[in-house]
Amino acid sequence: YEIGVVTGVQTCALPICEVVSLLGRNGVGRSTTVKSIMGEVPPTGSIRFRGTEIAGWPNHRIARLGLGYVPEDRDIFPSLTVRQNLELGLKNPRKPGKWTVEKMLDMFPNLARREHSPAGVLSGGEKQMLAMTRTLMGDPSLIMIDEPTEGLAPLIVKQIADLISEIANAGVSILLVEQKLSIAMDISHRVLVMGHGQIVFQGTPDELRNDDAVRKRSEEHTSELQSQLRSR
Repeated sequence: YEIGVVTGVQTCALPICEVVSLLGRNGVGRSTTVKSIMGEVPPTGSIRFRGTEIAGWPNHRIARLGLGYVPEDRDIFPSLTVRQNLELGLKNPRKPGKWTVEKMLDMFPNLARREHSPAGVLSGGEKQMLAMTRTLMGDPSLIMIDEPTEGLAPLIVKQIADLISEIANAGVSILLVEQKLSIAMDISHRVLVMGHGQIVFQGTPDELRNDDAVRKRSEEHTSELQSQLRSR
């Protein structure tokens, strides 16, 4: 399947089981794009998932179709325990999918040690892991993750990057909005560069890193990004 997002005359498709990073300077519309897909803000244009037009759908209906969303603020329930937060991610408690509470706790010992602790006392990295694993509990086909490494220590950033790769290897597609270029370029199969609300480049990290023509074509919209790329 693919998810197609159309903004103006710009179209991008997200293949199955890939990590696709949406890059660009602050304010170009990256977070608005994922919020529009998820029904958090009114979209303009067409949004299709598995051949179904979903633009304008309520977010609970979009989630049931197989889309997951991890917002930048993580949006966990601080007064509930780690286990309770995970249980809230289930679409149907009577018919769990391939991701279970026990599997999440086995995969992430940090969360297991805090299983019965209020989520509000977790560290920033643990809260991000909880937000991502809670989304997995809904058994999505595609997860959109907005700025998962913001404000985290380098060691935790590496753990979050490894988690994203592990989720993709398990058969879940990921659309990643990420400011840390090194992370996005290392774990992504493809990158999209956004400028002024439109996609100005689509390709592999190597194509973006090494192709002078590509850099010149997108430089008007992403001068800060190009400066980072040349320094790598």
